[in-house]
Amino acid sequence: MTKRVLCIITDGFEEIETVAPVDLLRRAGAEVVVAAIGDGIHVTGRCHITMHADARLDDVKDQHFDMLLIPGGPHVAALRADGRAAALAKSYAAAGRPVAAICAAPTVLKDAGLLEGRRHTSHVGVAEELPARIADEHVVEDRGVITSMGAGTSVEFGLRLILALFDQAKVAEVSRGIML
Repeated sequence: MTKRVLCIITDGFEEIETVAPVDLLRRAGAEVVVAAIGDGIHVTGRCHITMHADARLDDVKDQHFDMLLIPGGPHVAALRADGRAAALAKSYAAAGRPVAAICAAPTVLKDAGLLEGRRHTSHVGVAEELPARIADEHVVEDRGVITSMGAGTSVEFGLRLILALFDQAKVAEVSRGIML
């Protein structure tokens, strides 16, 4: 049975934090659906790279996915204002499905009430809002919530997502494939 991952983006997403984990998960055999918030499926990242999302969030939000992935970047403010990412994160966690966020996106998990009592990390830029963040671990996993620091930790983060969905053998296989 194919593992399915929902990745939510909107204008201002961080390209590396989106593409690296999505690429690695797809190499592992996961079906990753990149869903755009808004009316269209063309989304422009913080570095002005336009991505063609697979679908609009409204069209796939009610489908079953095994994991939720929320990349960081300036788009996090829009995700938080929209509220759907936090609502989805809360429902995934309640169902025992992993929720992953990188960079500033752990603030979405804070909005969902998922960080209280859990170890987590984030980008230093949101440290004031997440004072309990762990500042010396690139990727932190605690009871189904996986967080990471930022663009420079995107590959490590992606590999941890593979481990959460598959196993160490799949992580090793993908790592060999990318010469890591």
